[in-house]
Amino acid sequence: MYLHIGSDVAVDTRSIIGIFDVDNTTVSRLGKRFLPEAGSRGEIIYANDELPRSFILTDNNGNNRIYISSMSTQVLARRSRETTAAEH
Repeated sequence: MYLHIGSDVAVDTRSIIGIFDVDNTTVSRLGKRFLPEAGSRGEIIYANDELPRSFILTDNNGNNRIYISSMSTQVLARRSRETTAAEH
């Protein structure tokens, strides 16, 4: 199943490693470096042009991608649970 994360972007739920809040994650020294370094490697995909509130870390057969979304972690987590429940 797929998780809709904004605009026309959907992520395969089987590839999701984690859903993270941008504000909380970028407070630490390591967190401040994470997104810029991923961006320099070309691993970031923006779901839309709105203010980023969360990012979704995925791994698809060794290809890491980070999707930036304007949706909150709570909304994405709820959608993910609903999607997972629908699979079963």
